[in-house]
Amino acid sequence: MNVIELGPIDLAVASALVLLAGGLSLALGLGLERRLLWAAVRTVVQLTLLGYVLTWVFGVDRPLVVMVMAAVMTLAAARAAVRRPSRRYRGAFGHAFVALLTTGLVTTAVVTQVVVGVEPWYRPQYVIPLLGMVFGNSLTGIALCMDHLLEAFDADRAQIELALALGATAHEASQHAVKEALRRGLIPIINAMSVAGIVSLPGMMTGQILAGSPPLTAVAYQVVVMFMIAAGTSLGSMMAALLVRRRLFNERHQLRAELIEAQRD
Repeated sequence: MNVIELGPIDLAVASALVLLAGGLSLALGLGLERRLLWAAVRTVVQLTLLGYVLTWVFGVDRPLVVMVMAAVMTLAAARAAVRRPSRRYRGAFGHAFVALLTTGLVTTAVVTQVVVGVEPWYRPQYVIPLLGMVFGNSLTGIALCMDHLLEAFDADRAQIELALALGATAHEASQHAVKEALRRGLIPIINAMSVAGIVSLPGMMTGQILAGSPPLTAVAYQVVVMFMIAAGTSLGSMMAALLVRRRLFNERHQLRAELIEAQRD
């Protein structure tokens, strides 16, 4: 494949677009220019470091290294997932970690081993990028799901406790909140799937086309990736919701809303 290499001048031209957006923010008094600049700097630094790390990982090509990197990615994704909601509870990080690790490994393993047939199973060129795609989308779904669920349990405490007092189980009293939380958690991936190929060209498909792959081959890979991400987000959000409910209701079907606390900035 004929890949067009990008140099420092090309990256500088691209950065001018961000500077233009920052200038407009400054001119309009939006106050977003510093955050935009900081985000751009972090993007360059983080992706550059990642490039060096992946170069080393691909060169080593050992299963232990891949597993360690997968663990680090899971920890970072779980931390990001619990930092976004406005509320939290003790144990939220562990629940997010379990949900991400379980669904991420399952969906990635199905794609790499069953669909693509990667050999050996730990081949980092496939495992790490695909796992990163799952985590990047799943953490958003889990964060939105947990945010709404904790908000509902906190704000609607009286209504939930009334239902429990009238004989409802924890499942029955929290069912509406759980359904709404899952709906919100799945909105981003459902929207992305709905407009794929009409409004937007998804990232993996775009990258493969730019790298010279035939469009239909890129489409096939993108469909697999989109389905993998949808499954990871759905299963991760569902597992997180069930873990939250299990934590905040005791064995006597009592809501422990006192465990919910406001998130610190």
